[in-house]
Amino acid sequence: MAETVGSLADKLSIMELKIYHMREQAERADAAADFRAKCADRVRVLEQQRDDLADELAALLEGLASGAVVPKVYRQFKMYNDPAYRRRDPAPDA
Repeated sequence: MAETVGSLADKLSIMELKIYHMREQAERADAAADFRAKCADRVRVLEQQRDDLADELAALLEGLASGAVVPKVYRQFKMYNDPAYRRRDPAPDA
C-alpha cells in the first residue's frame, strides 16, 4: 500500500482547506452568478474527493487493526552533513 495513515491525514486536511475556501468563493455576494455556480460545482467535486480519501483512510485503519495490513517501514539514509560521505581530494602537487 503506497499510502500511510499520515499521508492520508495530510491529504484530508489539505482537502478540507480547499473545500472551505472554495465554499467561501461560492458564497461571495460580490461575485457574478456564473462564477459562484462554478465554485459550487467545484465544492461538490472536492467533497467527493474528500469522501474518497476518508473511505481509503477508514479501510487502511481497519486493515491495520485487523492485522490484514502490515505497514512497511522505510529507513532513511541521509548522506548530507555526514563527513564520512565527503570526497577527500588528494593533496595538490607542490
